[in-house]
Amino acid sequence: MTKRLVKSRTDRKLTGVCGGIAEYLGWDATLVRTLYVILILMFVGAPVILYFVLALIMPDERPPEEPQNSSSKREPSREP
Repeated sequence: MTKRLVKSRTDRKLTGVCGGIAEYLGWDATLVRTLYVILILMFVGAPVILYFVLALIMPDERPPEEPQNSSSKREPSREP
């Protein structure tokens, strides 16, 4: 299985960009967010623009696939 850079579904504050980067690198998301804030303070507007560009181009993480078993499909309850 190849590693992909995707937005995190589970570790997100705004769009999941920092959480996705942290998962991709194997780092703690708090560390990535802290480094991002330091970048914002050092370079003023460029990291903010970069964040929104990444939010637009990074794909969302796919949800775990459910088994394709016919018994897993629920039928609506038929209550009187």
